[in-house]
Amino acid sequence: MEFLNYFGNVFTVYHMSLLIGGTLAGLILGALPGLSPTMAVALMIPFTFHMEPAAGLILLGAMYTATVAGGAISAILVNVPGAPANIATALDGHQLAAKGRAAEALFYCFTSSFVGGVIGILVLIFFTPPLAEFALKFGPTELFWIAILGITIIGTIGSKSVITGLLSGIIGISLSTIGANPMLGEDRFVYSEHLESGIHIVAALIGLFAIPQVLTLLEKSKDAKDEEVFELGEYSVMTSVLYNLTRIKALSIGSIIGVIVGVIPGAGGQIAGLVAYDQAKKMSKDPSKFGKGEPDGVIAAESANNAMVGPSLVPLLTLSIPGSPTAAVLLGGLLIHGLFPGPSLFTEHAEVTWTFINSLLVAQVFMLIIGLFLSQHCGWIMKVPSHFMAATIFILAVFGTYSIQTSYSDVLIMAGLGVMMYLGSKLGFSPAPVVLGIILGPIAEDNFLQGKLIGEAGDGIIPYFTSGPLNMIMIALVVLSIAYSAYSESKMRKKSLEMKGAA
Repeated sequence: MEFLNYFGNVFTVYHMSLLIGGTLAGLILGALPGLSPTMAVALMIPFTFHMEPAAGLILLGAMYTATVAGGAISAILVNVPGAPANIATALDGHQLAAKGRAAEALFYCFTSSFVGGVIGILVLIFFTPPLAEFALKFGPTELFWIAILGITIIGTIGSKSVITGLLSGIIGISLSTIGANPMLGEDRFVYSEHLESGIHIVAALIGLFAIPQVLTLLEKSKDAKDEEVFELGEYSVMTSVLYNLTRIKALSIGSIIGVIVGVIPGAGGQIAGLVAYDQAKKMSKDPSKFGKGEPDGVIAAESANNAMVGPSLVPLLTLSIPGSPTAAVLLGGLLIHGLFPGPSLFTEHAEVTWTFINSLLVAQVFMLIIGLFLSQHCGWIMKVPSHFMAATIFILAVFGTYSIQTSYSDVLIMAGLGVMMYLGSKLGFSPAPVVLGIILGPIAEDNFLQGKLIGEAGDGIIPYFTSGPLNMIMIALVVLSIAYSAYSESKMRKKSLEMKGAA
């Protein structure tokens, strides 16, 4: 219980002002498409150069946890995830907004983010040593099978059919192979100089989600009578919060998956949110409600992507291995203050380390309070005319994409993917599986190539990829996921045919 000795350090006027300011700024930046948690934290690091180590880390930590939750605001209100971690949130959150329940969806978002975030930080506090040891057991083969498991659930996420979902995923995986071969360094599928650096995930995310939304809004604005106007909705904060807390299954699924994914190096919040959403859907009594405005979809996704924040710092603080892209940026924040991950953080620099970790717990409270307040005062976004909203989203999309690498090519790729996704949406394709394919493609490829080299030097590739308890568990989950997706698709088709016959 050593952390209690340093809890009082968080409640100084200076540290509290940093927490409040960092949380508010994080929520606002997180709501802007393209300004991901990683980018927000990276932008703040220069401002911490002249701060004391504890103060600098408190500001960065508050930004980290707030931007993950803030990304849900644009995901729910305008169907454009503020960050990859909020992809799953948009699937049901925006549908709730379309039904006049936007405020309710936002209340669910911040309440479940708070629950998941607190659980994640408590895991960071109490289970750092055993979780760090568990993370060490994940080698190339285990990470490869995790990526394959993610690919198998593509067919059940955000698509009307398994086949369409899998095709979308295959398109995403194909897009991820554009650029340099990770082993040989030679270019692949580079038909233009703009594709030489491959497709950046943020450019793809903004293009696939923002541009179709822009074109859809412009399409609607042609006829003011047909323009879709969302109402924020009159929902009691307390009623929504209490209802959220009763959704034990969705909160548990999201929090548990968030913790597991968070501690695995390199996985990230987008995988946590999508996997949690998929599992909540599979374990629901009525999976058909998902994608149509099901609160459990928002609750599971948001509790998961915030529950991974704390555990993602476990391998960082103990092994110098970031558990997420944002944690990798935080590593830079540690190093510039002369703090090196390892046992010395909890011995020589115990005051700084525990003050930082404790501040993450307090930041969850501020994120909840400020988030619930913003949820009740963002109705103006819903009243903006479609053509104005389209112009705003487009400007933010271009700005967010260009700011990644200050590359004109990224903007062109973003626009091209967006137009193709808009046309594909008319045929039933969904952006979520495409993005997931782009994310998981490199993870699967890199770890397969590493595992291939190790396997060839030993007993062979197949024994190396199929031996060991973790590999066997992951393979079993892959098979079960495919079988369940096929079964669910067959069951839904049968039910649909029965309903048509009855009619």
